[in-house]
Amino acid sequence: MLKLSKKADYGLIAVKHLAKTGATVSCSAADIAEVYCISAPLLAKVLQRLARQGLVTSRHGSGGGYQLARDPKEITAYEVIDAIDGPLRITSCVTSHGECGQTTKCTVREPLRRVNESILQVLRNVTISEMGDESGAAELVELSS
Repeated sequence: MLKLSKKADYGLIAVKHLAKTGATVSCSAADIAEVYCISAPLLAKVLQRLARQGLVTSRHGSGGGYQLARDPKEITAYEVIDAIDGPLRITSCVTSHGECGQTTKCTVREPLRRVNESILQVLRNVTISEMGDESGAAELVELSS
């Protein structure tokens, strides 16, 4: 089953929250965790990873916390997921590193690679600002036949 990790979910939640609060407000990991009833220590680790990847900035001290490093229209869902979980793939054989005993006879490797690429393309096209726009949600995913 293709499933994002809990950390990736939390990363998307936190980045969307920071997008809603605006560029002038800093939010602590504890404040965000409280709003969404999630683990504050785990969210702090997620935010630290997002900061290391340059998606959020952090400030220490009084009035400190986290803010988006860029406009939410410029941050994609893919960037957040990749920063937390690393490369997203539905099966190991969709990369050049994935070899198995069925490689020479496999009839699903190429179709799965195309499915994986389609998923990645959708995630690369969905920005954090679009994730907050419920009216356009149906337009986010258009599958070609």
